[in-house]
Amino acid sequence: MNRNHWFAAVLTAAALPAMAVEAAIVTFSDGTEGFTGSGRSFIARRMGNDRPGYRTRFEDFGIAYTSSSNAAFVGDYTALSALEIGLDVKALSVNFSGVQVTRDLIVELRDYDNAPDGMPYVSVWARLGTLDASQADWATWSVKITDTSATALPTGWGGYGAEDPVTYEPTLPADRSFASVLAGVDEIAFTTIVPGYFYGFTKFDVVVDNLFIRPLAAVPEAPAALLMLAGLAGLGVARRRAFKPR
Repeated sequence: MNRNHWFAAVLTAAALPAMAVEAAIVTFSDGTEGFTGSGRSFIARRMGNDRPGYRTRFEDFGIAYTSSSNAAFVGDYTALSALEIGLDVKALSVNFSGVQVTRDLIVELRDYDNAPDGMPYVSVWARLGTLDASQADWATWSVKITDTSATALPTGWGGYGAEDPVTYEPTLPADRSFASVLAGVDEIAFTTIVPGYFYGFTKFDVVVDNLFIRPLAAVPEAPAALLMLAGLAGLGVARRRAFKPR
């Protein structure tokens, strides 16, 4: 292999994505597709965002849309280097004691294996947005995980499975990391029940649609970036040598 071909091969290899996985989306056109809503939840044929939606009319502390069977949303998230999770949502009513209120909506990734004593699972979670019935239009909310190998919780993410001894807020157990939870996601939940918060009985009327998960192109790590630069520089040198007048 001559110098030109070697540098071209290095450049191509460094530019390849870590993993190519197709995006998945739940439109509720074929039923609930493995997701279960709280209480009285049903397919609303004409209430989705340009297609059927999944509507929940329920009074409780909070609501959730969960799945432990849709293979696109559970399993080893670290098989992807980076990803995005989200949905379309519309709040028709969030009523507490006769008054319209707001509630945060989070996505929670739950690992039921080896849960600490007294805890149902270990999880990581992030806020997607705030349900507000005064906002008449559909909203699209999502969160990105830019590095599934991270050990510490990224900015904006929380943990559940243990309690901080000083603040008493929920956190990850000492022997678990962000990446270790992502490696064994048994259930995903889009829910208004934020770990560490307490709620009164609230009447919800909410519609969700287009639940999705999709891979993101990974930002090249330092070694790969250096290889790319070296490849570009080498090609430039080779070109100059090739066209050097004699």
